[in-house]
Amino acid sequence: MERPDHFAGEVAQRYDETSAAMFAPAAVDPVVDVLAELAGDGRALELAIGTGRIGLPLAARGVDVAGIELSADMVEQLRAKDGGDALDVTLGSFTDTRVDGDFALVYLVFNTIGNVTTQAEQVATFRNAAAHLVPGGHFVIEVGVPELRRLPPGQNTLVFEAREGKWGIDEYDLVEQRLVSHHFEDRDDGRVQRTSMPFRYAFPAEYDLMAELAGLRLRHRWHDWDRSPFTGESTSHVSIWQKP
Repeated sequence: MERPDHFAGEVAQRYDETSAAMFAPAAVDPVVDVLAELAGDGRALELAIGTGRIGLPLAARGVDVAGIELSADMVEQLRAKDGGDALDVTLGSFTDTRVDGDFALVYLVFNTIGNVTTQAEQVATFRNAAAHLVPGGHFVIEVGVPELRRLPPGQNTLVFEAREGKWGIDEYDLVEQRLVSHHFEDRDDGRVQRTSMPFRYAFPAEYDLMAELAGLRLRHRWHDWDRSPFTGESTSHVSIWQKP
């Protein structure tokens, strides 16, 4: 099935700018520390490598990094950066695109598992990750915990960002287990730009079942990349499964 590219054109061109906080060393370095440790002397495969926020610094640590990316425009941004031409990137959906060779690590960060909007596609993602892994290899995802407890009775929207020049609103579909994330941003020309992107949300227990279907076993679950404990109050999780 052909998937829509929500990161084409201006979204790709402005991606690093609009996500600037996630490119700061404080956000990137802890991720790379964990992933480099898991990769060891083996290869790493990033699902949705994007503009190289994690792939490039991980490669700079000496890890052999390959990537899968749906958006050709995002890859174009990656290629324009130092070291971007050296990464092996395959265009396609990470649900079923295969890359030659075996990997010690497959990872999918920054809520991107939610960009596939059906349960079947998310299960396929876990199976595709497992198919690339050597025995003993690890699959890692980073994703938010659905904040359904914050929804007021009878309402289905939550403001997740409110600051000068930018608003963010999540619109939940509680029946289909989906949400649309709406971003409203002031532009220099006086316009307000709206970007809306669909997601499928799931709780950690459902991801564990997907992993089991793919033959993977949970090794770690943390609140964040600093390895802090995952609790009932955690708003996100880093989960690591291993191929037996």
